[in-house]
Amino acid sequence: MKMKTKKTTIIAGVAAALAFGAVTTIADQAFAGNDRFKKVLARGELVVGVKADYKPWGFRDSSGKIVGMEVDMANDVAKALGVKLKLIPVQSSNRMQFLQQGKIDLMIATMSDKANRRKVVGVTDPNYYTSGTNVLAKKGAVKMWADLKDKPVCGKQGAFYNKQVTSRYGAKIVAFVGNAEAKQALRDGKCVAWVYDDSSIMADLASGQYKDYEMPMKTEDDTPWGLAVPLDEKDGIWGNFMSGITYNWHRTGRLIELEKKWGIQPTAYLATMNKKFEAYEPK
Repeated sequence: MKMKTKKTTIIAGVAAALAFGAVTTIADQAFAGNDRFKKVLARGELVVGVKADYKPWGFRDSSGKIVGMEVDMANDVAKALGVKLKLIPVQSSNRMQFLQQGKIDLMIATMSDKANRRKVVGVTDPNYYTSGTNVLAKKGAVKMWADLKDKPVCGKQGAFYNKQVTSRYGAKIVAFVGNAEAKQALRDGKCVAWVYDDSSIMADLASGQYKDYEMPMKTEDDTPWGLAVPLDEKDGIWGNFMSGITYNWHRTGRLIELEKKWGIQPTAYLATMNKKFEAYEPK
């Protein structure tokens, strides 16, 4: 995604967004809340909020540097704009506030796309990833959801996954206050599996601490992830530029490439989006 100038990069990003389905005109966008976007270009630096404790999407390596799949995505955006990249570690509790307060220009931080969040920050389309319900289990212990019937399954107190696997598959949930306690119970053989968000399970598998475990089920109840710009920039050049970037990530298979690079179990969502947006090849 290399462009000769910042100007052509911006035009290409907006054009891709419009091709994806944006209906506002570039003339309208030129006057629609583009202050933050202009500041990014003027300062020559893009400030992105990412996770620093959620391997493999955003975490610190042995040198203390923040790395991960979403960090690579942030680097792609900075390169497309022709500016430097500055990373700011964020938590789920403050990532939207940092964007509102101007501490970051862009947020790529494992955020589920919810209607109430779209009222606070500018979540752009298309979504870039997704997560849902799955289990962590000893290799070979279970193969399908039906295998959980009448078996003890570790869960976290209050998690909606517990009710789902109980009502759908007849699992007997053993709920714990914290994730660490639940996963220790799994290791101790008190449960046949640990039910939770598949992104968290993939992070556990990528950590190298669960070499004898796997995530064998097909993920259910997918919830898409959204990156975000400031709310007042969503329908301006900045928001449409990010829509174009995301569209191209899917079209080119870049996100599938990053998934493989970071050892993340392939998701059906990225394969579907790549197929949906792949370039038309006349025959």
